[in-house]
Amino acid sequence: MRGEHVDALLDELSNLPRVIGTPITVAWNAKEDLLDLLATARTRPDREQVRDLLYRFYRRRADADLPELQRLATTVETWWPEILAFLHTGITNAGSEGTNRVIKTVARDAHGFRDPGNQRLRTRCATTRRARGHLDAR
Repeated sequence: MRGEHVDALLDELSNLPRVIGTPITVAWNAKEDLLDLLATARTRPDREQVRDLLYRFYRRRADADLPELQRLATTVETWWPEILAFLHTGITNAGSEGTNRVIKTVARDAHGFRDPGNQRLRTRCATTRRARGHLDAR
């Protein structure tokens, strides 16, 4: 988001009643802190940089006292070893997660097919490159 848009957003939020605007602003800032941390992926961040960005996120969560941010901070804490590995290596499991989503969607669309062989064939067709249009089928 460009600077002038951020300023306009923060102005709008400050014009709302405090009970509405303040939690939204705090949550938005915490989200930005987390995105700043994740943006260091594949840049070989040093420990101090990661520590400072993580501290900033946790500090904002502690100051906010919002249950949604508490839940997000708990999730970050639970997954911290994996998040740190991603920050240092840039490797994710996005490909396998995407394939798993396609398989579950195909199974859901099958509407109760009872033949496991047919289900495997439908899944295989949905997850191969040719079925997704990457290769010429001729």
